[in-house]
Amino acid sequence: MIAVERTEAELPWLRAVEPACAAFAALLYPHAEVVVHELGADRIVALWNPFSGRSVGDRSLLEELPAHWGAQPMQGPYPKVELDGRPMSAVSAVVPDADGVARGLLCVNLDRSPFDDVARIFGALFAPTTAPPPELFERDWRDQIASTVAAYCAERALPRERLNRAHRIELLRRLEQAGLFATRGAADHTATALGVSRATVYSMLKEIRE
Repeated sequence: MIAVERTEAELPWLRAVEPACAAFAALLYPHAEVVVHELGADRIVALWNPFSGRSVGDRSLLEELPAHWGAQPMQGPYPKVELDGRPMSAVSAVVPDADGVARGLLCVNLDRSPFDDVARIFGALFAPTTAPPPELFERDWRDQIASTVAAYCAERALPRERLNRAHRIELLRRLEQAGLFATRGAADHTATALGVSRATVYSMLKEIRE
């Protein structure tokens, strides 16, 4: 069950955002705390799923909003750390009244620790821990072509479908220098790896060899 604390004061701008706050808290429960601050009074006026130890009525301890918040009233996600050391990702958004005057600040604090733990588990589970034995694949020209293409794309930080003609010629030159086109079927395999036709590969190979 989501714990909720609200001020008893009549704040029309707060009533307008309460349904959205409740929705955020319900969607992300139990990993998110939703806090609404009243800027003028520098106090917390509403809390959903409070896990930070704060309560409604506590001082917000907010500095005056910088001028650039007027042009960009939503900030984040930005990192925070709870008192117990849990890492947080937070977003903050200005809440205006009916006249557009900034009255409140809505903050959503997401406890990242469960997701970071899962990421570490999956990272350890699926990340290769050792290099493949070189003798296992050294004669597999198909694997060598695929590895060379992948390494080239990683060097350029480009997906293979965005390689231009100059890139492809440079890549084919590497494959040619490694002697990989001496095997029957290598051109077809390379064409598939690059997403081009076999005729295109042969045309570029002819240009390289000449």
